[in-house]
Amino acid sequence: MTKQTNAARGPTSGDVSPKYSGLPTFMRLPLANLANPPDVVLLGVPFDGGSSVRPGSRFAPRAIRDASTMLRPYNPAYEFSPFERLAIADAEDAPVNPLDLQASLAAIERTARVWHEARARVLAIGGDHLVTLPLLRGLHSAEPQHGHAQLAVIHIDAHSDTEDEFFGSRYNHGTVFRRAVEEALIAPELVHQIGLRGSTYSAGELDFAQAAGFSLYTCEAADALGPELLASRIRSRIGRTPAYLSFDIDGIDPVFAPGTGTPEIAGLDVKYCLRLLRSLRGLNIVGADLVEVSPPYDLGQQTANVAAHLLFEILCLMAAVEHA
Repeated sequence: MTKQTNAARGPTSGDVSPKYSGLPTFMRLPLANLANPPDVVLLGVPFDGGSSVRPGSRFAPRAIRDASTMLRPYNPAYEFSPFERLAIADAEDAPVNPLDLQASLAAIERTARVWHEARARVLAIGGDHLVTLPLLRGLHSAEPQHGHAQLAVIHIDAHSDTEDEFFGSRYNHGTVFRRAVEEALIAPELVHQIGLRGSTYSAGELDFAQAAGFSLYTCEAADALGPELLASRIRSRIGRTPAYLSFDIDGIDPVFAPGTGTPEIAGLDVKYCLRLLRSLRGLNIVGADLVEVSPPYDLGQQTANVAAHLLFEILCLMAAVEHA
């Protein structure tokens, strides 16, 4: 299928029309068209039905798109613009149902699968962390020609999200990676969780992740290793296995990203995360998401701004794959 032309790839320039004008797509990119699918789509997932405490991440896709208008297309750290290498477009939002959790999960999965089958990589803007589960389902297939089997995972988060249930529910933002293991969506021995910290419900909260074979890095361990060495370890383990990157904004210290549902003090700083992402260059990233931004708890669009910049960095990481 023919990809979009170079002319359709880039965002509308801020020196052609004001950054505050036009439709607030991500970075003011064109809307995606299934008849001529791009290489990567930005897909909003405005759903927070899996939140256990503070809701509001349903509003994140709109807030992050709005903040993204301040971004420029060239990344000096990579020495390229991702729009020069890939056709990238905004796929609007998955048609979630705010009153039906299972219907929403099914709709998110269908939407991700449609774009995946059109050979477009999905970069999702959540939403709470439960949305990662249907996104992984949408990329998965037992038939290699139709999708990916078990994926490697790079998961940046304060929490492991491997609980079994909350309030009798097995589907919420704290159980997503346990469900993903049970559904054989991910390869446990190739899961790397980075930035873990904070108080827990019990001494055994990480037992499932450890028994499954996850590589766990507390925030202190990640700091001690440094982002470049940590990324080197991850790259050596994953190799060219198709990988999924899931970035929970609460992996970052709330000093830098206060607008989230479950803030934990003493987290990673933004510079560390940028260095980590850039040092993952060469991994075969086939899908990704950024989740748990909650605009009602944000201050002056600070968290949305951080999230928008991280999504741009992930786009550059995807573009680097093409030339690895």
